[in-house]
Amino acid sequence: MRGGSVRTGRAMAAGGRSWFRALALGVSFLKCLLIPAYYSTDFEVHRNWLAITHNLPLSQWYYEATSEWTLDYPPFFAWFEYALSHVAKYFDPKMLVIENLNYTSHATVLFQRFSVIFTDILFIYAVRECCRCVNGKRAAKDILEKPTFILAVLLLWNFGLLIVDHIHFQYNGFLFGLMLLSVARLCQKRYLEGALLFAVLLHFKHIYVYVAPAYGIYLLRSYCFTANNAGLKCNFLDPTKIPKASMTGGLVQEFQHTVLPSVTPLATLICTFISILPSVFCLWFKPQGPRGFLQCLVLCALSSFMFGWHVHEKAILLAILPLSLLSVQRAKDAGIYLILTTTGHFSLFPLLFTPPEIPIKILLMLLFTVYSFSSLKSLFRRERPLLNWLETIYLIQLVPLEILCEIIFPLTPWKGHFPFIPLLLTSVYCALGITYAWLKLYISVLTERISVRQKAE
Repeated sequence: MRGGSVRTGRAMAAGGRSWFRALALGVSFLKCLLIPAYYSTDFEVHRNWLAITHNLPLSQWYYEATSEWTLDYPPFFAWFEYALSHVAKYFDPKMLVIENLNYTSHATVLFQRFSVIFTDILFIYAVRECCRCVNGKRAAKDILEKPTFILAVLLLWNFGLLIVDHIHFQYNGFLFGLMLLSVARLCQKRYLEGALLFAVLLHFKHIYVYVAPAYGIYLLRSYCFTANNAGLKCNFLDPTKIPKASMTGGLVQEFQHTVLPSVTPLATLICTFISILPSVFCLWFKPQGPRGFLQCLVLCALSSFMFGWHVHEKAILLAILPLSLLSVQRAKDAGIYLILTTTGHFSLFPLLFTPPEIPIKILLMLLFTVYSFSSLKSLFRRERPLLNWLETIYLIQLVPLEILCEIIFPLTPWKGHFPFIPLLLTSVYCALGITYAWLKLYISVLTERISVRQKAE
């Protein structure tokens, strides 16, 4: 009997590896199909950084200004570009010439695209580790209804990450891989590994400082200050300066409004700090384990997204991806996830504005959204509906909004005089949904902590 159970366990593990491998290979193949698609100015940004790090000594990396797209990421990303440059020279050495601004040979495009796909291996590994942390109470005979399978699809096939990295062009995949891997290590109570991974992540891209309060408080509460050890296990603190973020453009610039009052960085810093305080207090006084940490992480990301200064729309992925882990655990979190992911992903549509990409982005988002709704509804079919009628109506209205912005408005005479109208409508409408999801998650966290406190009393 024992030998039979061992063989059964091995067979189940092999089956798990097979479906995960199929998902990973499938999405990698899709990324290859997107290679000829439109790419943004970020393509030239990273080509220039390849050239800078390859040709100049370290002391000049952050001072070279032949191109307007100067190197402005933390040191680890600069070394990452330096490593890539030694592979890039075998594809097309001309891409490494600093003066070759906006150089886009076929070999350059292939290298840049494949470098993103290849580095996504770290993201794939991190997703697998996160799937191992999912609570297995909701066991299902059908693999398609298993929480681990649903989570793997929601992360690996995430619509926003696909279009931002593999059409618009950036290297967010392996960075989110580092973040998810650090989350997985914290869930596995491997605190020092999780802390090290997040510290490395901060040295790759400064935007992840948004969620640093969640990491700091959780590590202090769960590792440093514990019931068994009231002392401080760490002998050091490494203060991180919050860098200036950019607006939707690639350059970091300050703008003064002509009609609306101009918002200062100090004002946004105060608003952001106040907005994250309740979640941080909840994490400290009522930690609730890894789930409480994830809730705080998402709230910190959303608060920084809503109140931060010069925040790019792509930063919404910083909240959507970790919320995916919560969505397969509870029906309440699944409903919030559906609202946030649908409106957050729709807000990324203006990034792809060329005609050939319109059917691609609509189809990919439609497929991902339909799967998200159907899979989570099936997972929690024995519980209350995930969305109420008002939330459902709000999300359905995204369809006529897209038709108005992409089809009707370009045919009107207003296009020449008011070209900003589609972006304005999309931003305002999606802001309503994102704000609602933020408030709903906050209310859920606070009421949950209050109920726990009352039960304890």
